[in-house]
Amino acid sequence: MWEETGDSVTLLCLTASSGVPLYCRSRGGSVKQQLPFSVIGSLNGVHMFGSNLDVLLTAACTENTRVVWKVFHNSITLIVLSSDEGASDFSLGRLLENVFSAMVLVLGLEELVNARNIERLKKDLKACYRLIDSFLEPGKCSADLTHYVECAVVPSRAILQVPHRFLTFQLVPGLEVVLLCGPSPSLQYVADELVKQFWQPLLDLLKQTARASPRCLPPSTSLAPGILGLLLINQEQRKSLFTVQPHGTQAEESEMPLKSRLCALRSFYALAISLYFPSEKSEGSTVPLQEEFQAGFSHHPLHCYIISATHKAYAIHGRQHQLFLLLKPDVPTFALRSLATSTLQALTAEDSAL
Repeated sequence: MWEETGDSVTLLCLTASSGVPLYCRSRGGSVKQQLPFSVIGSLNGVHMFGSNLDVLLTAACTENTRVVWKVFHNSITLIVLSSDEGASDFSLGRLLENVFSAMVLVLGLEELVNARNIERLKKDLKACYRLIDSFLEPGKCSADLTHYVECAVVPSRAILQVPHRFLTFQLVPGLEVVLLCGPSPSLQYVADELVKQFWQPLLDLLKQTARASPRCLPPSTSLAPGILGLLLINQEQRKSLFTVQPHGTQAEESEMPLKSRLCALRSFYALAISLYFPSEKSEGSTVPLQEEFQAGFSHHPLHCYIISATHKAYAIHGRQHQLFLLLKPDVPTFALRSLATSTLQALTAEDSAL
């Protein structure tokens, strides 16, 4: 008998047509407890059995393990098993999307969809392991979950924006600039001449920008002391701002450890998106990531909140922006809406708008 233990995550990749295993990965970069072939066969078999009856099995859960299946382009089946406390069907579905995207990035879609030599495909997929393993580790940000580019709002950011070859240079500790340039000029010329010419006069501003992380907000932006973390999404520009240290690195962790804040905010986002707020369907997806919670209702929720022993959380769904707040448990419940609304207004003001 096999079961997930602790905070473990195991990923299976199989061919969709025949169910041939292509690889099996687990958190930590290796399979600590190899899945028996009978378990692999059962996980794939129950999914294929449902498909033959026109029943699409997407997720299931036991007492301590959650399982999610997803088939890509009728060629690759990915199955994830997770015993993480904060795991949900939504977050595990995003994990599978990220893993398949990583495979496409390394091997190309044509190679995956029309593979003729399974043994060669298995060998080629090893080049993806390091990238895939990174998705299995506990999330430290929000981009893998939201699929929005994470940004930091800093003073005079328009001055700092550069475009053609992919070059990176460390300007000050904790801050790098990425340059896209053509075949010229040379790397040495860019490093010795251009970087100094354009960035040296902005050294003080760059140091201020580096100090903004992990707060990701300009010093002029003041937030309510009851806020433990926030996720702001600009849906039109597909950008996001994420922090669990909204008051800077000197803020006390006594209210809630950073690791717990990170898990709680990511879990709240997954809950709100899957239950309450509508979002775009993935391209080519036949099954929405949302649960059918809103069936029978003629309206969509614009606000939602949760209350637990360790924290409270509040979310606003606007036409352009979405805001997810993690708050101290002693913040009055009746004040959550006004606090969230004023925070959204402050974060989307002209001086610090995302």
